[in-house]
Amino acid sequence: MTELLADLSIWQRVLLVIAVAIGAHLLVYGVRLSASRAMSSNVAAHISKSRTIISLVTSIIVFVLYFGAGGFALSEIGVSLKTYFASASILGLAVAFGSQGLVQDVVSGLTVVFTDLFDIGDVVEISGQVGVVEKFGMRFTVLRNPMGAEVFVPNRSITNVISYPRGYVRCLVDVVLPGDGTQAEDVQKTVQDLTRSALEQFPGIARAEPEITGPHTTSVGKTYMRIKFRIWPGRGAPLEGFFRQDMLQAIKRVVPDYADWMVSVNYEVESYVAPRRNRRRRSTRST
Repeated sequence: MTELLADLSIWQRVLLVIAVAIGAHLLVYGVRLSASRAMSSNVAAHISKSRTIISLVTSIIVFVLYFGAGGFALSEIGVSLKTYFASASILGLAVAFGSQGLVQDVVSGLTVVFTDLFDIGDVVEISGQVGVVEKFGMRFTVLRNPMGAEVFVPNRSITNVISYPRGYVRCLVDVVLPGDGTQAEDVQKTVQDLTRSALEQFPGIARAEPEITGPHTTSVGKTYMRIKFRIWPGRGAPLEGFFRQDMLQAIKRVVPDYADWMVSVNYEVESYVAPRRNRRRRSTRST
């Protein structure tokens, strides 16, 4: 093989280097495409940890392909592969001391995989950033936040992880109905109208359509409507403030003596039962 390459002209060597570079790039594209299909397969959907491992392995394979292509290109300009690998090792040690953040990213990434902190597709809060885990590599964890933006979190910043197994936080808005039947019907209609417009008024809050239930009656005889919102973690402030105030103002136009305390915002705490296939892993994480 070496003798064959030695017989090539300089322009043939240049074309060969370009061909190897293009080939490595196409291989990287194929690896990423295959990984994307594998992560969306039924097997990966049933074994959530496999998606995280596939993402990490893909990152490693891409690095190896580009590293190998770079070594071949340097060998064509007279750099020995032994020297290349030796210098890469020495340079790696130098970088390790000079760029400790890079090493911390890789080590922290491996720690995430083996300690099972989260998987791709989970809703988490990392370093104050909330979102769905979309990608996981050697250096960065990529989140898709409530506004649809990609957030790149360095793996070394993963020091405190809050996981939301359900993928949302349930926010409950309770609206007490007046005793008068006609007024109660008007209040119910007001609740329905404002709830329909809530998602348009406050984008990036809800993860699903809100649900209205009721009328319910308490043990002391009070009747109320309940609005169930499934929202992103930490995104309940507009419901506690603007939505509640809009609801009160709209109801007071129908019932002038309606009291402020009759509209309340709370967060539901309910037990979570993980799917059978992941029950052991999920129950360990949620403790």
